[in-house]
Amino acid sequence: MPSIESNQLLLAAAAACEDKKAEDIRILALDPAESGLTDYFLICNGTNDRQNVAITDEIELRLKREFGVYPNSVEGRRQAEWILMDYVDFIVHVFSAEKRAFYGLERLRKSATTISVADLHAEVKASLTTRRLKKTPAPTAPKKIAVAKKSSAVVKKVAAKKTTKKTVSAAKSSKVTATKTGRKPSTKK
Repeated sequence: MPSIESNQLLLAAAAACEDKKAEDIRILALDPAESGLTDYFLICNGTNDRQNVAITDEIELRLKREFGVYPNSVEGRRQAEWILMDYVDFIVHVFSAEKRAFYGLERLRKSATTISVADLHAEVKASLTTRRLKKTPAPTAPKKIAVAKKSSAVVKKVAAKKTTKKTVSAAKSSKVTATKTGRKPSTKK
C-alpha cells in the first residue's frame, strides 16, 4: 500500500501538471499483483513539445522545492514527445497527443484503476486525520535552518581564526622590524 508521503508527492505532481495546462490528466493505480514496478502512473499530455518540457520542469521543480525529492531518472526530454519521470512510487508520463493515442498506456494497463485527483486528495486528507487521531508524528522534512545556523557558526570561526592569524603575524612583523632597526618592539594594540 502506498504511503501518505508518496500520495502527497503524486498530488503535488498532478497540481504542477494542472498549473502548466496539461490536458487529460489521469492517475492510474496499478494492480500490485501485476506490477512490481510502481504504484501509480500519472499520465497527461501537452499541446506541443515545449509545453511537455515545461510540464516536466514544473513537476521536478515543485517536488524538489516542497519535498526535497528528485526523480531517479528522466527519459525523452530531448525529443519531448514522451517524457518519462521515475519517482519510484509513481511514474509520470507526459505525452504529445499523437504519441499518447499511439501507445495507449491506459489500454495496456486494463487492470489499473483510474483515480481522480479529488479522490486521491480526499484519501490523503483522511489518512492525515487518522494519523493525528492516533497521535503519530508526521515525518518532517530536513530542517534547512539548522544547516544555515551551522554554516554561519563555521563562517564566524573561520573569520575569528583569520583575525587571530593577522594579529599574530602583525605582532611578529613588528618584532622583526624592531630587532632589525635596534628599537624595542611596541606593546600597543
